[in-house]
Amino acid sequence: MIKEVIVVEGRDDITAVKRAVDAEVIAVGGFGINKRVIDRIKEAQKRQGVIVLTDPDFAGEKIRRIISKRVEGIKHAYISQKDGTKDGDIGVENAEPEIIIRALEAAKCEVKEKRDDFNINDMIFFGLTGNTKSKERRDLLGKELGIGYCNSSQFLTRLNNYGISREEFVNAINKISKEK
Repeated sequence: MIKEVIVVEGRDDITAVKRAVDAEVIAVGGFGINKRVIDRIKEAQKRQGVIVLTDPDFAGEKIRRIISKRVEGIKHAYISQKDGTKDGDIGVENAEPEIIIRALEAAKCEVKEKRDDFNINDMIFFGLTGNTKSKERRDLLGKELGIGYCNSSQFLTRLNNYGISREEFVNAINKISKEK
C-alpha cells in the first residue's frame, strides 16, 4: 500500500490509480479547487504525505501549481503526454498501470503495511453506520478529523489509511457527541 495520499484531477483518474496501486486518492475536480478540497489535501499531507499526479497538459500543470502554492512539502509524480494519450485524449486515466507505478516510484513514494485498526464493528458501535443519524455523525466526525464526508465504507477506509489513532478517534467522537 502506498503511504502517501495521491491527488488527481477526476474520478476516472482515481480508477486508473486504483488499478495500479492500493492507495488513498483525492480528486480535486478540475480548476475549481475549493477550500474544502485544499483543507483535505493539507490534512493528508500532515498525516501521510501527498503525491500530486495530474494530467500531462496545461490544465494539469495549472492544477499542480495551485496545489503547490497552498500545500507545502508535497511530492510530484509525472506521466508523459505519450503515456497518457489514448484516441487523442490526454490524461492520467489513459495511462497503463505500469506507467502510473513508475511515476509514483520516481516521486519516491513510500510503501506501508495496510492498516485495519478500525472495522465495521467500530462504525456500528459509534453510530457511524446503521441508523438514521449515521450520515450526520460521519459528516461531523469527518470535519473534526479532517478527512471529509463520505459513505460508511469509504469512511472506514479513510480512518485506516490516514493513520488516525484510536485515541484521536475517541476524542473526536466525544467532542462531536457533546456538541449535539
